[in-house]
Amino acid sequence: MMTGLGFAVAVNAQTDKGNMMFGGNAAYDYSKVVDVDGNTQQYTIMPQVGFFVQDNFALGLGFGYSGTTEKSASDIKSTVGEFAVAPFARLYKGEGPVKFFGQLSVPMGWGTSKVDDNKTGTTQRYGAAVSPGIAYFPSNRLGIELSVKGLYFENTSRKPEGGSKVSANAFGLDANSLAPSIGVSFYL
Repeated sequence: MMTGLGFAVAVNAQTDKGNMMFGGNAAYDYSKVVDVDGNTQQYTIMPQVGFFVQDNFALGLGFGYSGTTEKSASDIKSTVGEFAVAPFARLYKGEGPVKFFGQLSVPMGWGTSKVDDNKTGTTQRYGAAVSPGIAYFPSNRLGIELSVKGLYFENTSRKPEGGSKVSANAFGLDANSLAPSIGVSFYL
């Protein structure tokens, strides 16, 4: 009986006031059309750190870099690179080793477009997202998370060199349970 109680207390401690969480996102995609020269590569690295300002409530920041490189059949190389920050607030609900969470994030990014290493323009991105998820804590230092993008808004603008800025807005609800994000966070 005491062993089970000790496990429940230890597993519950990850989201206590004063603790920190470390996680993030790393991704790489490569695509190529069969029998056609050229390809597209996309990559992202976005570590994040959060601090529990009260039990079950963390404030944090994600920061990183993402990019896309396209090589055409005529060997023209186009790249877009973006530095990004994403402050967030996350609220956990539940007891024991499984907790539901909601996260409000405000992603922002600033980047540069190039063709064959010549700058062709700049990009800016600002948004907001409310993302639901569930976390399983198999130990007192580890959390396995499953989440979806949720409700989001994003404004993206591009300004070509010597040209006028063009902006686009995106708004949506992405709750696709067949394509969730899976992640691991560490708690100290």
